[in-house]
Amino acid sequence: MSGIFGVVSKKGCNEDLFYGTDYHSHLGTQFAGLAVFGKELKRKIHDIRGSQFKAKFYDDYKDMQGEMGIGVISARDEQPIVINSRLGPFAIVTNGFIDNADKLAKQLFRDGKSFSEVTNGKINFTELVAKIVISGKDIAAGIQKAFGRIEGSCSLLLLNKEGIYAARDNLGITPLVIGRRGSDWAVTTESSAFLNLGYKIIKYLEPGEIVLLTKSGLKTKRKGLKVNRICSFLWIYTGFPASYYSNVNVESARERCGRCLAKRDNIEADMVAGIPDSGTAHAIGYSMESGVPLRRPLVKYTPGFDRSYTPPSQEKRDLIAKMKLIPIPEIIKGNRIVFCDDSIVRGTQLKNYTVKKLRQHGARQIHLRIACPPIMFPCKFNYSTRSVQELAARKAIKALEGSDSKNLNKYISEDSKEYKKMVNWIARDLGATTLIYQNLSDMVKAIGLPKDKLCLYCWTGRHP
Repeated sequence: MSGIFGVVSKKGCNEDLFYGTDYHSHLGTQFAGLAVFGKELKRKIHDIRGSQFKAKFYDDYKDMQGEMGIGVISARDEQPIVINSRLGPFAIVTNGFIDNADKLAKQLFRDGKSFSEVTNGKINFTELVAKIVISGKDIAAGIQKAFGRIEGSCSLLLLNKEGIYAARDNLGITPLVIGRRGSDWAVTTESSAFLNLGYKIIKYLEPGEIVLLTKSGLKTKRKGLKVNRICSFLWIYTGFPASYYSNVNVESARERCGRCLAKRDNIEADMVAGIPDSGTAHAIGYSMESGVPLRRPLVKYTPGFDRSYTPPSQEKRDLIAKMKLIPIPEIIKGNRIVFCDDSIVRGTQLKNYTVKKLRQHGARQIHLRIACPPIMFPCKFNYSTRSVQELAARKAIKALEGSDSKNLNKYISEDSKEYKKMVNWIARDLGATTLIYQNLSDMVKAIGLPKDKLCLYCWTGRHP
């Protein structure tokens, strides 16, 4: 997942743009970029692998003077893309995953179009969207055309001389929120970016909605669609604790997840802990409900370490997982620990760099409590899991059945004997004393939105 931010301010946008974009640093680890429209359109892009956004852009942003700007922390592509087209010059940033990108690119090649931004031999999603947008009669029509052709998800910000076009993907998988501070306007993926900058939430964009932020205010270019399938994983893992999506706070939802886990549990333990950072709030909820004290047997070394879920290579994910969590032997030794985490995706880090550390330092029992159901399907809507083979649940099914897709519906069913066998296999593989996953119904209840308003694809395989 990437994070995008835009601001329009008559007093100058660069400082708000710098800090507002930086508040999305938990969403991407590859590239970051800023674009500002002043006397001319200026852009800066940096590789942020192994470094922080602030360090890369601290000197750049001061020179990017203008009243309108957009920024991105990107999980995959170099952004923003700047194009001088028949619709005029513009910069564009995107968030999402285009599942049919190769098909769309081939169609554009046949139409005589070419691509200049290619990373590791892959088409840049943002440039692909830009090329479709410029085939529309105007910007809004071009965005609508792009959304109609994309399979997967794509929300975007587009900056030109008019202002900032903000558009949320047709299914509403990824969020966009509009904020206002006096005569200044901003748009963001993470509403937490508004809090310290003084912006108040005006509205959450509807799926498919297109608006234009200008120095004069907010203009609606396309009304939203009735379908809404926002990504549930925002509350479970990817979102920042202080953010709100669909008016539901992330931290509170995670606490409710932890409470739901505790209600279904009867294990005796000496402490509850959360794998920092995203498991912490789940553990807080578990502790509040169960009465088992909350402690920190593992602590994270500085916020500067990337999330081990987001880097594209397994080698980099493993390195981050190994280095960022430091054990406290005095708290671990001899204790029965309930360890809460947001999810088990691949399971390699949990096994090799969490459970193993606890065992090495004398944990008596390790009871894993996971805030969502087993992940069964690679995400089609964001840049995260990309293959069935890498998922821990599918590895378990393959070990039990000889195929990772045999009797799949039985393994998804939480009441089946197959499900119990799968969970027991994963627990043994991880080296845990016990393992309990959240029920799907409890997870939906904890989030607090109707089931038909959520994307649950990675757990159910049902396309939203």
